[in-house]
Amino acid sequence: MAEAEPTDLDWVQLRRDMGVIDRAETTQEKFVRKFKENPFVPIGCAATAGALSYGLWCFRTGRTKMSQTMMRARIVAQGFTITALVVGVAMTAGKTLK
Repeated sequence: MAEAEPTDLDWVQLRRDMGVIDRAETTQEKFVRKFKENPFVPIGCAATAGALSYGLWCFRTGRTKMSQTMMRARIVAQGFTITALVVGVAMTAGKTLK
């Protein structure tokens, strides 16, 4: 006797057998998971936003020297964030190759 053809819903039973959860990950759960994987990216983003905000506020209030300093700090924070992203991607790619 020939083997039965799989039906369209066999994947549902297969996922249950494998123990895959049928529930989707929420945004908050995803943020916490990603923050634990690479905490330097959100820290760098917050530092960039903080330096930009304070620099613009200083520019508005006439403190041009501090504004210029904060814009330079923003560039450093952006560089830190990009470096953290690249290192995180490299680490993730290294894990998948093993």
